[in-house]
Amino acid sequence: MRALGMVAVSAAMALVLAACGGDDSSSSDNKADTGNSSSVKGKVGVILPDTQSSARWESFDKPLLTKAFQEAGVDADIQNALGDKSKFVSIADGMIQEGVSVLAIVNLDSATGAQVQAKAKAAGVKTIDYDRLTLGGTADYYVSFDNVKVGELQGQGLVDALTKSGKTNPTYIDLNGSPTDNNATLFKQGYDSVLTKQSGWKKVGDQSVPDWDNAKAVTIFEQLLTAAGGKVDGVLAANDGLGNSAITVLKKNGLKVPVTGQDATAGGLQNILAGDQYMTVYKPIKDEAEGLVKLTVSLLKGEKGETTGTVEDTQGKRQVPSLLLTPKAITKETVKDVVADGFVTKAELCTGKYAAMCTEAGVA
Repeated sequence: MRALGMVAVSAAMALVLAACGGDDSSSSDNKADTGNSSSVKGKVGVILPDTQSSARWESFDKPLLTKAFQEAGVDADIQNALGDKSKFVSIADGMIQEGVSVLAIVNLDSATGAQVQAKAKAAGVKTIDYDRLTLGGTADYYVSFDNVKVGELQGQGLVDALTKSGKTNPTYIDLNGSPTDNNATLFKQGYDSVLTKQSGWKKVGDQSVPDWDNAKAVTIFEQLLTAAGGKVDGVLAANDGLGNSAITVLKKNGLKVPVTGQDATAGGLQNILAGDQYMTVYKPIKDEAEGLVKLTVSLLKGEKGETTGTVEDTQGKRQVPSLLLTPKAITKETVKDVVADGFVTKAELCTGKYAAMCTEAGVA
């Protein structure tokens, strides 16, 4: 998602402007080091976007943020806009009126996010973009993963899968994320940079899915597959939800081809174990949540937050101080790593028919 640097966040939180790779396993060194929590004064508001674009927001981000803020001794109000832009603005208005000192948001779109941030700035409230950059906004900081890198991992995953299958001159379809989500733009930038370099490859479909809606994705992919003559060799799906939508349609048409994903959801990992999806991208949300809390504490103390570089807001034409973490590609061979990291439990992953698959994949 951007034009500048990125990196792995390690124990020292090194200030780097351009890096690739790194160890993105969660570490206790990434916990928000708040020093004397008694010096932390002020309330924080966090607005999550919805429950449909990804299971992560309520299943992972909310509990992780709640725990991290509690450990830092910070009073935090965390709410979900449930995909409603009016509700998003209303929640923000309420938090500003209640006197939050810092407001962190995951925007539903940049226009709404910028509107909220303008109100916060007028009220003297510091703002942080969490996971999604608000184009044209005024956020003091941005916390996320290197989202161009996410896309690159997805693109390389599809290349690896089709190379292993021995496909020559393969056809593929891009099933992109929401056109109003800057992250989706950056994911696509990443995977296009890989796929367009493949000699003999032919893209036979390319469409974005409004609001990351999985139901709409089924219809859109059906149309794309039909337009491609009912045949395709691979699918670049921008996240696990969209990947599952594509898989549903492929199965209906008697096709089994490599499909990518992202978010390392239990459903996505199960699809990988079953051989219906080739890979996903794991983003240790624990590190992202703790990074947000650490920056928030710095702002509450009147200090400058630690960052790893800057990201360009192409609409606002400014460089936003950013904390960017490194994502990790996950295939069947490394599904066990996600479980070992505690992101998904064995109990929720290895249910029913997936129990034997988990054993085969070495999930402990």
